Amino acid sequence: MFEVCDQFVSEFEKVIEAPRKEKSSVYYTGVDLGTACVVMAVLNEKKEPVAGAFQYADVVRDGMVVDYAGAIHIVSEMKKKIEKELDTELLYAAAALPPGTDSLDGGAVKNVVQAAGFEVTALLDEPTAANALLSLENGAIVDIGGGTTGVSVIKDGKVILVDDMPTGGTHFSLVLAGAYRIPYAEADVMKRDYSRHKEYFPLVRPVIAKLAAIINKTIEGQDVPQLVLVGGTSCLTGIEKEIEQLTKIPTYKPQNPLFVTPLGIALNCVAEEDI
Repeated sequence: MFEVCDQFVSEFEKVIEAPRKEKSSVYYTGVDLGTACVVMAVLNEKKEPVAGAFQYADVVRDGMVVDYAGAIHIVSEMKKKIEKELDTELLYAAAALPPGTDSLDGGAVKNVVQAAGFEVTALLDEPTAANALLSLENGAIVDIGGGTTGVSVIKDGKVILVDDMPTGGTHFSLVLAGAYRIPYAEADVMKRDYSRHKEYFPLVRPVIAKLAAIINKTIEGQDVPQLVLVGGTSCLTGIEKEIEQLTKIPTYKPQNPLFVTPLGIALNCVAEEDI
């Protein structure tokens, strides 16, 4: 169903490990400041993935930048690393915000990306960014991040309704920390261990039920034929089946949903001369 998206993500995963070093007349960068993970995706003039980087970090909470200096440092270091790999200077970047946080953000995300040395040529909401890669015509995109879950209803390819609620991967980690009696940081790392997903899935099922309730409340009264899960927390094995069972709506997730939004952000980046 998401063959184009999955292929794009697969290519991006490859260039994270082995950047494509052939020269391009321009490079388009997408910066995703996530609650749990910061991702940078770089595309060439043909809008093909050529390089990327990601780092788990705690510089954003509930969609808001809480460690401004830390965020700038991470983005700056990623920029330098990729510039060295590609032997070029990255000039232009796009960034995104969780739905409904424009007024709360106060320009912090844009300021972080600019302070790291980019010219920000696009700033958009995360669901619109994700849909640049998903090309969903009708349904809802559910972006399950670290601190919040954003639900965006898409009709005829356009976002018509958005909401962002405080439940996400952080809550999974809190549950696991309590259940296993381990520090939160250790639980957060364990959560990303695919080999243990089946083991702890029953423990986080109540959090998934809360996510399903958020989805149902947001889309109430809307015609939503399908749900598509993106965001790092969607990587939990089997989460799409559980949400489908609870919402009674066909639910899908693309390959490695962590990278869908940052790649969509990069696709929305433009060069100064194109503005």
